[in-house]
Amino acid sequence: MRPRLETPFPRIRRIPGFLMAVLVAAACGGSAPVAVSPAPRPTPSAQGDSAAIARARADSLRYPYTEADIRFMSGMIGHHAQAIQMAGWAPSHDAGPSVRILAARIINAQEDEIATMQRWLSDRRQPVPEVTPKGLKMMMDGGEHVMLMPGMLTEAQLAQLDQARGAEFDRLFLTFMIQHHKGAVTMVSTLFGTYGAGQDETVFKFASDVNVDQSTEIDRMEKMLAALRSRPQERKP
Repeated sequence: MRPRLETPFPRIRRIPGFLMAVLVAAACGGSAPVAVSPAPRPTPSAQGDSAAIARARADSLRYPYTEADIRFMSGMIGHHAQAIQMAGWAPSHDAGPSVRILAARIINAQEDEIATMQRWLSDRRQPVPEVTPKGLKMMMDGGEHVMLMPGMLTEAQLAQLDQARGAEFDRLFLTFMIQHHKGAVTMVSTLFGTYGAGQDETVFKFASDVNVDQSTEIDRMEKMLAALRSRPQERKP
């Protein structure tokens, strides 16, 4: 059983409105290709859908969710989508065996987690954002804007990674994925640092898992990167 993060905040009974605020107001730029296959959306029957919504409402009465929970789950969908895109390049960009194994694990875990976040939002009748590695699409000042979550790569960084091959791809992948994972840990810290947030059972468990899993992967990737730097001529692009 994974250790559960302790949060000092008491449970509150507040149901949020539909206005969503962004975690980070840093718009991305550039023109790197960004295509990622979205995680399959749940397609329950009408009866099953009603039951899921009823369960969600019952859970919310016991463990109220907040706007911070909605922002976290919405923003993490795009965050995961970008990690999946980066990891998906490993086979075609001549990544080394250890990087390919890590990339496959990231894809497997985060595709399932995207489906969990989509279901959580849908069951609570909240908007479900598009699964895109560009960031979180928001309507502001009468127009659509795409905002990057903490740690997400800019279009220029994505293009740099996409152009790399072999050992250079391994180096950039590990460097950028460490940055990406640290951003996810920051998002968890922001969630639990917000009064009343993270009390919903699904949100608490998911955020706790993200914190533990991605912190562990950061340590692993830092060791892999150090080993790669110690033998730069071992693999050639």
